[in-house]
Amino acid sequence: MSVDKSTVLRIAQLARIEVPEGDLDNLDGELNNILGWVEQLNEVDTDGIEPMSSGVPGMKLRRREDAVTAENRQEDVLANAPEPRDGFFVVPKVIE
Repeated sequence: MSVDKSTVLRIAQLARIEVPEGDLDNLDGELNNILGWVEQLNEVDTDGIEPMSSGVPGMKLRRREDAVTAENRQEDVLANAPEPRDGFFVVPKVIE
């Protein structure tokens, strides 16, 4: 897959990032390098390799009991919100 200037502009629009015209050549080159590296990773044979959750063999994650420790802390949580309304967080609309 290759990224051109129009694709860079589309990605910037989706990410809501303003990209100056002079940076387009640099960015499409960088994105193409990243995609090339990902394609190299796809060529690695991983058959028979178990997924890892840690880089240390045999390491097990500590587990805790899944228990409710404090009930109905809605007011405490919403106290951190800049604009709570009717028991919920108010967030900006992101759908156009």
